[in-house]
Amino acid sequence: MANRQQRKAQSSYEQEQYEAAQQQAMMQQAAQDAVAQQQAAAPPPPAAAPAAAAPGIDLIAELQKLASLKDAGVLTDAEFTAAKSKLLG
Repeated sequence: MANRQQRKAQSSYEQEQYEAAQQQAMMQQAAQDAVAQQQAAAPPPPAAAPAAAAPGIDLIAELQKLASLKDAGVLTDAEFTAAKSKLLG
């Protein structure tokens, strides 16, 4: 009897992990889509200007979004660092 309960609990745990991973993937994709959409809406910066000076992008807001996603566990430290580097040019 205890073995059946243990298998049921394990199955439930695995289902929760799967659902959490799916939700994390959806949130990460939504964050990437939002950044891409915002970057596509902004005019390209002049060739001599750094990417951080691009008009139409609120860098502080974008960095705060990235930090929130990292704090929520949606982004890993490496993903956060890569996205931050991309924003800062």
